[in-house]
Amino acid sequence: MCGRYAASRGPEDLAGIFEIEKWEPEEVLEPDYNVAPTKEVYAVLDRPLKDVEDKRPVRQLRKLKWGLVPSWAKTPEGGARMINARAETVHEKPSYRRAFATRRCVVPADGYYEWVTSSAERDLEVEGKKKRPRKQPYFVTPADGSVFAMAGLYEFWRDRTLPDEHPLAWWVTCSVITTEAETTPLAAAPEEGPRALADIHPRMPLMLTPDRWDAWLDPARTDVDELRALLEPPPHGLLRAFPVSTAVSNVRNNGPELLKELEGPEEGTLF
Repeated sequence: MCGRYAASRGPEDLAGIFEIEKWEPEEVLEPDYNVAPTKEVYAVLDRPLKDVEDKRPVRQLRKLKWGLVPSWAKTPEGGARMINARAETVHEKPSYRRAFATRRCVVPADGYYEWVTSSAERDLEVEGKKKRPRKQPYFVTPADGSVFAMAGLYEFWRDRTLPDEHPLAWWVTCSVITTEAETTPLAAAPEEGPRALADIHPRMPLMLTPDRWDAWLDPARTDVDELRALLEPPPHGLLRAFPVSTAVSNVRNNGPELLKELEGPEEGTLF
């Protein structure tokens, strides 16, 4: 799953990486090393600009709230629970299928955090029978230092309790798509700890390699089978994982020190 990640790149860097044409200075976010659900996050999307004659899709960097609220929802209260959408079923679930067809985005990150626990507890969590306790956190990031481009969806929701001119009348929210975690060896693994991502957690955010960005973001692509083909996991061996401070478990902690690689786990694990 993806429930916490780091995003420190500014709009200038992201504009160069994703060939962004439009971003608003008033939507600039500070570097966030402990991104949690319901926070505002950057998302890259292709969409026509408002109030212009040219209706071609323009690549934009937008500020969205993490936790998707479907357009038909009566209230936004369920958004915090909809931070992830499963790649295997995203095309058919009522909350995601419309966004999957026409409102796809890339959520840029430095990497994501995941907490190690026992395989038996992980199985219970997948089955929905037990909430996994917080144990040793690991940071998962591209081994070459590049951006971790997470496949995402975005949606618009209208708050009918507010007048049209109110700045909060419209919510723009997003969700990160997840897939089965890799079972192959990490590009770089810690001396003591997991050898594959599946040793940490059975799910992971679906990382899109640059060759898929244009197709994924293109709103003209609506064929479900073609879109599902873009959700194939990336090539193996692109990611590394290393233990980080348990301070990241508290969302109030936020700073680059959270990404410092530890020599070994702070908390005991089963490895």
